[in-house]
This record gives sequence, structure tokens and C-alpha cells, in this order.
Amino acid sequence: MEIVIWLGAALSLAGLAALIWCILKVWKARKAGLSETELRAAVQKVVPLNTGALFLSVIGLMMVVIGILLS
Repeated sequence: MEIVIWLGAALSLAGLAALIWCILKVWKARKAGLSETELRAAVQKVVPLNTGALFLSVIGLMMVVIGILLS
């Protein structure tokens, strides 16, 4: 079960890295001084990636918990 814990931790860290990337992408778009429609389009491009990153992080944390409970 130790491998499940480590794989879950790796997935959680990958999800966290993707979340940080999404934050930086939107922050950069806001600093660029785009119009409201351009900014909205930039944010809409990031939303699916943000959702996927959250999902990946949650799956990783669930794997860690399951690995701890089963070991």
C-alpha cells in the first residue's frame, strides 16, 4: 500500500503545480491590461484546466487516504 500513498502524493503535487500554473496564467492576463472581453476569453480558456487540476489533486489525496487506511 505504500506505493498507493506515494502515487497519490505525486498526483496531488502535480495537481497543485497545475493549479499554480492556472493562477499565474490568469494573473498575467489581468496584468496585461486586456479589455473585459479579452480577459473573459483568457479566463474561460483556463477554467477547464483548473477543473482538471482540482480533480487530479482530489484523486491524489483520496489515494493517500486509502493507502493509509489499508496499510
